[in-house]
Amino acid sequence: MKIGVVGTGYVGLVQGVILAEFGMNVTCMDVIEEKIDMLKKGELPIYEPGLKEILDKNVKANRLTFTTDMKKTTENSDVIFIAVGTPPKDDGSADLQYVLEVAKNIAKYMNGYKVIVNKSTVPVGTGSLVEKTIKEILQEREVDYEFDIVSNPEFLREGKAVGDSLTPDRVVIGTDSEKARDIMKSVYDVLYINQTPFVFTNIETSEMIKYASNAFLAVKISFINEIALLAEKVGANVQEIARAMGMDGRISSKFLHAGPGYGGSCFPKDTKAIADIARKYGEEMIVIEAAIKANDKQKNKMVEKIRFTMNENGDLSGKTIGVLGLSFKPETDDMRDAPSIDIINGLVSNGAKIQAYCPQGMNEAKWRLELLGNSIKYMSDEYETSKEADAIVIVTEWHQFRGMNLDKIKDNMNDNYLFDLRNIFTKREKLSSEFKYVGVGN
Repeated sequence: MKIGVVGTGYVGLVQGVILAEFGMNVTCMDVIEEKIDMLKKGELPIYEPGLKEILDKNVKANRLTFTTDMKKTTENSDVIFIAVGTPPKDDGSADLQYVLEVAKNIAKYMNGYKVIVNKSTVPVGTGSLVEKTIKEILQEREVDYEFDIVSNPEFLREGKAVGDSLTPDRVVIGTDSEKARDIMKSVYDVLYINQTPFVFTNIETSEMIKYASNAFLAVKISFINEIALLAEKVGANVQEIARAMGMDGRISSKFLHAGPGYGGSCFPKDTKAIADIARKYGEEMIVIEAAIKANDKQKNKMVEKIRFTMNENGDLSGKTIGVLGLSFKPETDDMRDAPSIDIINGLVSNGAKIQAYCPQGMNEAKWRLELLGNSIKYMSDEYETSKEADAIVIVTEWHQFRGMNLDKIKDNMNDNYLFDLRNIFTKREKLSSEFKYVGVGN
């Protein structure tokens, strides 16, 4: 079966590579020539562990190709995945311009029956909108090709996307067409044979499943972060609270780790989008709206924690703060809505100078934080970051930070404040005697 994947961002590239690994003949298409040129050379535009090895393997086997030619991709594909961005507008709603542009181009070049799959995270009703858009252009062309629309949301964790694609918790397929349903079974035949759970439903339900899943996880993170704030006030330990809560099978231990707030390409965008969808239908997502506010509050609380621990007046003028970890989570270079952005901006606005290091997030940080100018310097590793610093702030829990030589870090510093916003050192018994140590919720 021939597959076309339009969009070679995080979702599209992973989808295309994994489908090639499943034995499909895959063409990945993008309008950005620079990205396609990189991919043709075997270079990845994103950082994702394990992806390059599978990409190289399938390019060599002639199952995976890259192009900027939308006409060729459409004409030569039986199934076309739309995997382009749906960035949030100012009001929080999803911007569908790229999805609809792809739909128009598919209709423009369609030469027979196609299954058109929305892989992008899209609001309820997008499937119908894509169908309408394609029909209108086919009518203008005076052709009557059959096609089916499918909703097939992704559930990938950045940094673990390869494993999530090869052994997913479930595959959700939304369609009203038996023909399209059978074709999608063939696309995911490897998973179907291996008895991966499949959820077949209508398009609207499938579109909602993605938003509902991410919103629930965001709520869970915001909940434990608020418990952490209260734990600090009453003398409790949030890690022990979370551990005991997680033993309850109704709750589980997943996403009960207190920290500086959630970020990334999904949770911030999807919570705002589902809240916007609800408003359009006359409902209010009170719990989700509260989670969004709590997440913003959490990032501000981290700035306050650092400010007023280092100076009772909160003034950081003359202070140098080393920040470790810029990406929103480990094993990714993604800095979209990363807590580090708000925390660094908050520290700089209160007079601090920043020395920052991240194993993968540096390039993106440089343009996302370019307005800070000379207030931020980018360092080569965690040890250079600590030189003459008054404080170290761990924002992202990369594994190499867990194993760093804290004696060397301390010797490099002017003062010895250590703000562990991921609680990776809370079990180091002697740490409090060596550093002015501050965690979250303990």
